[in-house]
Amino acid sequence: MDFARIAEFTGNHPILILAFIGTLGAFFASEIMRRLGGMKSVDPTQATRLSNRENAVFLDTREEKEYREGHIPEAIHIPLKQLPERVAELNKYKELPIIAYCRSGNRSSSIGNILKKNGFENVYNLSGGIAAWQNASLPVSKK
Repeated sequence: MDFARIAEFTGNHPILILAFIGTLGAFFASEIMRRLGGMKSVDPTQATRLSNRENAVFLDTREEKEYREGHIPEAIHIPLKQLPERVAELNKYKELPIIAYCRSGNRSSSIGNILKKNGFENVYNLSGGIAAWQNASLPVSKK
């Protein structure tokens, strides 16, 4: 490895290097937050299994417009920004698995802390979100 060339490249492209470091930092921060949030990730097949075997509840954390465009049938809709004020609406489901989802799985991965602080133990994140659900050809409702 030629360190002189690496140093030269770094000196010639500081914005590119900063963008790379920022992206890498954001990735690690996101991954740490997901792991500390106490949420396990499940794919659409595992989520369907949880729903069928353990009566799991789907929690759609997207905005209203996104929800109206299509959601998992019978999902409870509480936008992420409203969850801290509306978490009590989920209390009757504390004993059931809760599978949170958004469009791609990024936003919903942050709700683990909120639900854990309110006594929810069995919380999952749908990896890939509604996009992965649709790619698996699973049902979507617009009602």
